[in-house]
Amino acid sequence: MDKRFQIAHREAWIGIGLALFNFIWWFGFAYGMGGRKVEEYTFIFGLPDWFFYSCVVGFIVMACLVWLVVILFFKEVSFEEGDEK
Repeated sequence: MDKRFQIAHREAWIGIGLALFNFIWWFGFAYGMGGRKVEEYTFIFGLPDWFFYSCVVGFIVMACLVWLVVILFFKEVSFEEGDEK
């Protein structure tokens, strides 16, 4: 099997893991904290706390994680036939 396919499969699994982590983060905060009565909400920068943590902080966390994963685990692969490194 071509080494490029092995690299692509590994990177695809990493991407799936990141997507699952993002969904669990979002779901946990959105439905975990968002299931309260509106009167019990606390607000951060004018946003309900559940929305702030699930969407705003979640976006920042995911952007940092994706950046780290790309820098540390992804490899540059040539698309040219027979140009394996």
